[in-house]
Amino acid sequence: MIKLLVTGGAGFIGSNFIYYLLENKPEYDIVCLDKLTYAGNLKTLDEALKSDRFRFVRGDIADREFVDALFKEEKFDKVVNFAAESHVDRSIESPEVFLRTNVMGTASLLDASRKYGVERYHQVSTDEVYGDLPLEAKDLFFTEETPIHTSSPYSASKASADLLTLAYFRTYGMNVTVSRCSNNYGPYHFPEKLIPLMISRALNDESLPVYGNGLNVRDWLYVEDHCKAIEMILDKGRAGEVYNIGGHNERTNIEVVRTILRQLGKPESLITYVKDRAGHDLRYAIDPAKISRELGWTPETDFDSGIKKTVEWYLNNRKWWEDIISGEYADYYEKMYSNK
Repeated sequence: MIKLLVTGGAGFIGSNFIYYLLENKPEYDIVCLDKLTYAGNLKTLDEALKSDRFRFVRGDIADREFVDALFKEEKFDKVVNFAAESHVDRSIESPEVFLRTNVMGTASLLDASRKYGVERYHQVSTDEVYGDLPLEAKDLFFTEETPIHTSSPYSASKASADLLTLAYFRTYGMNVTVSRCSNNYGPYHFPEKLIPLMISRALNDESLPVYGNGLNVRDWLYVEDHCKAIEMILDKGRAGEVYNIGGHNERTNIEVVRTILRQLGKPESLITYVKDRAGHDLRYAIDPAKISRELGWTPETDFDSGIKKTVEWYLNNRKWWEDIISGEYADYYEKMYSNK
């Protein structure tokens, strides 16, 4: 058996990764470490907790003593770090929180991995570290050689974590990899993000706040495709390498919102345009040729079928997201959007 630590596993992508491994990779014993901040939801892991191959531990990746003790006890073979503060708007409001978790937390995990002989450390990152691309340059894509050019405290903190991870390969010879993905969507997505926010509000016939003119472009990646890519990197990825993971599903934000409304049979009159976000990137688009060439990964889910599955999941799991919206997130929504 392979003893795997998944940090941030009570969040969106981490929980999907855990379920993917439990279903498809019986050689993994999984320990999930999560601080259970606002975006971490233990109820998301209810089914995983029934498995004898899964254990949950609550803790902070930036707490060095705690992390050291956990690594000493568990003797992990591999580590995948999903744990991160990840919302751009929140990073603009409170940058220091992002620096502590995303930079110092990554350093804590790297040091423990080095100390206790972890065979492979994988850092999950974002295409936002590359900045943005012009809307009119449809033939331009982010590659692994694209210079880092961050736009927000969030993306700057993720870029810092990436560089630190790669430095541990060059300085200490650690077996590390980094992946940078485009925007994910799918089950268990926290309702402050674009797609689940629009689904949940449309179902309640509430206004749908769209930043600026809605023409910012994102490349959308169905979360299960992302999970498959990470597992391939863990298994076959080259040490010290960065792998871009993209969905080849570019859409403007307003196209995404209109697609959701069509799926739900709701009117476009629900759309409300609000003041644009500070430093709002224009376009993200990833070229995943490297991971396709080296590891044989390609995205399997086109946006139309992926968004249909996502909408159906939110329809069938209303209690999961309604419980979230009824709490702290409702106060956050009012703060971010009500006066714009």
